Amino acid sequence: MLSDDIARYIALRQSLGFTIRVPSSRLRRFGEFADARGDGVVRSHTAIDWAAEAPSAAQRRERLHVVRRFALHMQAEDERYEVPPVRAFGTPPRPRRIPHIYTLDEVVRLLRAAAQLTPADSTRPRTYVALLSLLFATGLRISEALALQLDDVTPDALVVRKTKFRKSRLVPLHPTARVGLDRYLALRRKAGSRDRSVFVSLWGSRLHYSTVCATFLHLARSAGVRGGPGTSGARLHDARHTFAVRALESCRGGSSEIARHTLALSTYLGHARPSDTYWYLHATPLLMQSIACAGETVFTRGEA
Repeated sequence: MLSDDIARYIALRQSLGFTIRVPSSRLRRFGEFADARGDGVVRSHTAIDWAAEAPSAAQRRERLHVVRRFALHMQAEDERYEVPPVRAFGTPPRPRRIPHIYTLDEVVRLLRAAAQLTPADSTRPRTYVALLSLLFATGLRISEALALQLDDVTPDALVVRKTKFRKSRLVPLHPTARVGLDRYLALRRKAGSRDRSVFVSLWGSRLHYSTVCATFLHLARSAGVRGGPGTSGARLHDARHTFAVRALESCRGGSSEIARHTLALSTYLGHARPSDTYWYLHATPLLMQSIACAGETVFTRGEA
């Protein structure tokens, strides 16, 4: 059955260190779809039919991309595997989504909305206040924050283990962030959860990504940071963009000092290369003013 080959492929990728949670889920669903048709291998028309069931063009292309990668791998050992055409659903647009850089007022409004979550006498509002505060104070990926264990909170820093680039790192905390996190942990320990995750649900289990995203959308809309359903706007991941931009804004000095600051920021964020950090940077009035001043210095004095 095709599902057996998919299971073997997923196991191989995971053994090599790849994190493929979402692609794995999609491949398994495709395997069920293809098995129901009696396909023992990938057939292009079956892959296209399955991908076409997705609700948007982007999701259809992503579905087909996942199946194509699997088919290309399997074709090396079984020539019966067909590789679906790459542009069956058109060429995807490549514009970069403009991140939302949060203002201090927007962050405060989000945290106030989180503090109003119900049940009021439960750990839920305090959990989301602590989680959002940590994201804005450190620039952690949401997956990294949700994966934190109690033992990862050390006196010196947070230990972020084997994340996107399979690296572990230490993330020092500002004293105010440390005070807020310690206050939450004291409350969280009183709740008596057996789960070792830092951020837990009302039922004492680790918070799920989908639950956090849904709660964030509710908070962002109630705080006036994002529009209603069906509209785009501020995202949870934009907290990481905001941290990177504000960190660069705080840097003062010449080009050599900014280069060192950027390298330190890249290490703090857990990027494999400083160039990965550039993706998170976005023009703000303060940054543009600094660039203009540096350009004027070069023009008038011949030095940066």
